[in-house]
Amino acid sequence: MTRLHPLPSIGHRLIVALGLISILVLSTFADDGTAAAADPPPQRPNMIFILADDLGYGDLGCYGQTVIQTPRLDRMAAEGMRFTQFYAGSTVCAPSRSVLMTGQHMGHTHVRGNAGAAAMERQSLREEDVTVAEVLKKANYTNALIGKWGLGEIDMPGHPLKQGFDSFYGYLNQAHAHNYYPEFLYRGFEKELLRNEVQRVEKPAGYQGFIGGAATKRIDYSHDLFASEALEFLRTHQDETFFLYLALTIPHANNEGSRLTGDGAEVPDYGPYADKDWPNTDKGQAAMITRMDSDIGRILDLLAELGIEENTLVFFTSDNGPHNEARHDLERFDPSGPLRGIKRALYEGGIRVPAICRMPGTVPAGTVTDHVAYFGDWMATAAELAGVEPPAGIDSISFVPTLLGNPDEQQQHEYLYWEFYEQGSRQAVRFGAWKAIRQPMLSGPVELYNLESDLGETNNVAADHPEVVAQAVRYMEEAHAPHPNWQVPEPKRKKPSTR
Repeated sequence: MTRLHPLPSIGHRLIVALGLISILVLSTFADDGTAAAADPPPQRPNMIFILADDLGYGDLGCYGQTVIQTPRLDRMAAEGMRFTQFYAGSTVCAPSRSVLMTGQHMGHTHVRGNAGAAAMERQSLREEDVTVAEVLKKANYTNALIGKWGLGEIDMPGHPLKQGFDSFYGYLNQAHAHNYYPEFLYRGFEKELLRNEVQRVEKPAGYQGFIGGAATKRIDYSHDLFASEALEFLRTHQDETFFLYLALTIPHANNEGSRLTGDGAEVPDYGPYADKDWPNTDKGQAAMITRMDSDIGRILDLLAELGIEENTLVFFTSDNGPHNEARHDLERFDPSGPLRGIKRALYEGGIRVPAICRMPGTVPAGTVTDHVAYFGDWMATAAELAGVEPPAGIDSISFVPTLLGNPDEQQQHEYLYWEFYEQGSRQAVRFGAWKAIRQPMLSGPVELYNLESDLGETNNVAADHPEVVAQAVRYMEEAHAPHPNWQVPEPKRKKPSTR
């Protein structure tokens, strides 16, 4: 488990200003160092966690993007807090979401990869896994999931309605979620038919029956349905205390669409980019992000209209780094910004993601934080905001002090850890200014970078700092707990020469 710096023995205070109401949560610690239960606050904040899919660190204007327009997210950052050192749980979809939901890093969480069609049960959470939604149920939150899940199918224990969510609308697995114009979406356990018609890609096996494809008749755009569903949820539940997990699919490519048509950037129209002298793939990529930006603005506007924005914390981020699967031009948009790598890399571009938090009157407006946090920290943060205890055995530190503008009270991780089982495997650890990557994991050579002086990870200094490399290896060995479902692939052997 990621070790934490000890809490002060006199405890800590959480003060969240909610209009005219102040919430005071006082946690004290017993003589033996164990945490005593916090007194429940008289009112708990609503929480909206918005997750983009494959959005890069440099894809938003407030992170340096100059081509794609994102005015509402830029405004959200100006009205709230922008993180510069926030990390996804993994460099691909399902494990990143497992880290987010369980508060356990990649060396401990149950789902450590995109399992593939032959082993979908490995991509399901288990009954014994405790999710953020289940923790918030203890505080009587109404929990909704809208969008892409990826952690359990209809007949598996990881289905969202079996993991603490009261309602679900969207996709259960990522192969289905590739297509923005699917034949149906799930509402709870039932299929809700749409008006689209889909041409399927021929494959011998599929993800729970989904073999992917692209629509030949395009009417119902799933992202628009998710945005409408989110707005309706807010209107319906405005008088309740709620947690909305809005897991969008933008700007993920339709991978099968790329193979069928050469264009996986599916969007109803190109918006402000329609007249650009760009390939359609580039227009679609930019239009998807701007469309998402506009819909997030609609959500923020509705919170103000309903009079609940000061009691609603909104957090926005991405599940991993940017992709190049829509066949768009990465150089045009520079989606990783100053970082090296994209999705599937454990360099910063694959795992460092944009993160913005807004709660007027509570989160200081116009602030930028360099606090090092990651997906797993949402568990402890949400639990503290709700006034309930998080589960034991997690790798999670609440960043509530940072959100309140009290960085001196913020605990820090000793290290953050990732591992990846594709492309021959790799693992990485971040501690202080140091970042170490080992490829293949467990046995390969270690690369070492100083992120303070080399953010782009261009200069491997492992040979100059053997003691730091040794510490990195110790952290990697401590963090990695073997799992029967996730075996390190055998290195490929070169075929003997026939000469």
